[in-house]
Amino acid sequence: MKTILLFALCGALCLAGDTRSWTESDYQSFQKGNLKNLSIRSDGRLTLAPKTTELYDSSTAYLWTLAQDSRGNIYTAGGPGAKLFRIAPGGKSEKIAEFDALEIHAIAVDSKDRVYVATAPDGRVYRVGTDGKSEEFYNPKQKYIWSMLFDKADNLYIATGDQGEVHRVSPDGKGQVFFKSEETHARSIALDHDGNLIVGTEPGGLVIRVSPSGRGFVLYEMPKREITALAIGPKNEVYAAGVGTKSAAVGAAVAPAASSTTAAPHLTSGNITLGQLPNPAPAATVTTPSTIAGGSEIDKITAQDSPEKLWSGAQDIVYGLAFDGNGRLLVATGNKGALYRVEGRTLYSTLVTFPVAQITALLPAKDGSIYAATGNVGKVFRVGPGIESAGSIESDVFDTGGFSTWGRLSFSAALHGGKVTLSARSGNLDRPQQNWSPWAAGVSNPDGGPAGAPPARFTQWKATITAARGDVSPSLDSVSEAYLRKNIAPRIDLIEITPANYKFPAPVTPLSISSNASITLPPLGAAAGPAKNLDISAPSFTPAMQYAKGALGVRWSENDENGDTLVHKIEIRGEKEHNWILLRDKVYEKYYSFDSTAFPDGDYRIRITVSDAPSNTPEDAQEATEESDPFTIDNSPPKISGLLRTAGGVKWHAADELSTIRKAEYSLDGGDWTVADPVTKLSDSQSLDYEVALKNLPAGEHVVAVRISDENDNSEVARLVFTKGTA
Repeated sequence: MKTILLFALCGALCLAGDTRSWTESDYQSFQKGNLKNLSIRSDGRLTLAPKTTELYDSSTAYLWTLAQDSRGNIYTAGGPGAKLFRIAPGGKSEKIAEFDALEIHAIAVDSKDRVYVATAPDGRVYRVGTDGKSEEFYNPKQKYIWSMLFDKADNLYIATGDQGEVHRVSPDGKGQVFFKSEETHARSIALDHDGNLIVGTEPGGLVIRVSPSGRGFVLYEMPKREITALAIGPKNEVYAAGVGTKSAAVGAAVAPAASSTTAAPHLTSGNITLGQLPNPAPAATVTTPSTIAGGSEIDKITAQDSPEKLWSGAQDIVYGLAFDGNGRLLVATGNKGALYRVEGRTLYSTLVTFPVAQITALLPAKDGSIYAATGNVGKVFRVGPGIESAGSIESDVFDTGGFSTWGRLSFSAALHGGKVTLSARSGNLDRPQQNWSPWAAGVSNPDGGPAGAPPARFTQWKATITAARGDVSPSLDSVSEAYLRKNIAPRIDLIEITPANYKFPAPVTPLSISSNASITLPPLGAAAGPAKNLDISAPSFTPAMQYAKGALGVRWSENDENGDTLVHKIEIRGEKEHNWILLRDKVYEKYYSFDSTAFPDGDYRIRITVSDAPSNTPEDAQEATEESDPFTIDNSPPKISGLLRTAGGVKWHAADELSTIRKAEYSLDGGDWTVADPVTKLSDSQSLDYEVALKNLPAGEHVVAVRISDENDNSEVARLVFTKGTA
């Protein structure tokens, strides 16, 4: 995505003193904004949406279906409560019939403008006259009726469940099973230009072509479980909408589970298929899933080519398909009330977002407009003809990461005689509230102008698009706002002195060290054991250290809110001294080693000064300084005294001025070194006594060597020569 690439480059190249730019130009970024009367194309283009008008509020939870007679009356119905509504061309609306059922899922109108209504869950078809009087027309003896349509001869086709049958009923009300799908549900139907019936099923997700004689042929098995909608294109191509993930039991006839609620007619997870419809309970509460496992997709199926996936939505549930006045495919979805338009194989638009949860049915009108029925709540809208005169988008809030001043606000657009106006505002909370600044004066020149918002950490822009004469919409492709973050001084969080006698590799050398005498330091602040046991990788990378007698190292952690390049100065001072001595300047790493033998034994401190000068002008650069805790430089060995022969062996005393005695060893007559414990058994002091027994010594001269080491690996050796007499 363009936005992601921009931020990636900025993160790698921008400095605190550089002007940066927040640019939004893709579908995902625009979709996060608050849109009014705008459409978003999948390539990140904003245009004015089709004019959308609410025609009718049914006061029911759901409207599932739409139909129109030759006089322009719109019929709609849903549930709970099986009520049939009529909307006259002049806008007058009324309830014209009510049935003893839970809801209505399908309506069809014959050539004589008689209305046919399918109720659920009793699965009956009623005919309603123009006067509103109704009578039972046909009973397919099925629990569900999902879809109905008439052919040119006024034969009524009825898609049913849970036996997956399609019935054909003649105008006199005589009907029979026309096609049995061997699926649980015949979920959707359409007639192609050759008079074939196209049937979509559940749970196998089959698209079946049925000839006028009732012979079926599977055109395609979709990867989805349920075919919720079908549409026939101008070249007799079939567009099929599939939803839901197929279970392992695809093909098995699974009955809908009983429920106390009515749900959207495509709950296809687990062992629940299609609409969960209870025994008649008009007062039931209506619920729908927020998402469906597997999402939705739309495939195009032709006689000449392999099926082609045109569109998919991971979070969308497709309810209906239709074509607009220009022959482009429209997709009605939930549960965000989005009406999509498929522009091509890889291009689509979020055309309108309705203030409802679901768009459940679409009905094209002769004037190029589209009627849309909705759920949660049950309303009827008219989409088009024409576009909205104006629309707007308020962007998502952008966090610069620090206090910033704002520069030029600009945009890229094709105006087509219309107008785009940008404005910006800012604040120091991550959500716009009353204590944000007001919107600044608008910018209408694509080259941009001052954003005008006061300095702050967060910002937001608003774009207003106004149509040109003749219903022509400008198209807005991108919006940019320049900003400059105030430079904030870096901070050193922790300084740590590394174990003695180990050094970091030079920065120009590879970090992998082949020597066995090496250590890897633990994370900063973690307790370190003896040097030879350190083998913990630090999350903040520090290279492994090599053994080097007399070397000493320091490492530190730091933070810079601006993400600047930092440079360091390292100094040392004795605890009883006043002046700092420079060890090294211009250090870019967060670690450093030096030769401690150049300093007398004693207690010292390290001072680190960090500066963000490499990323800022001299006027704006800032620095911070921190000192380490005291540490000891000790390169002098311990002293051995009082090495004497005893009746049973030898004894000696060891002492060190600065460090604890860590280890004592002895060797008899040039043999292997043997560890000796102090008299107290604990190596916990700078002064310790030792005594070892020498048993079974042969007569003659012997040599005992004693070696003492302190905790800084300083060693001293002493020798004692004595003679054991003969018996």
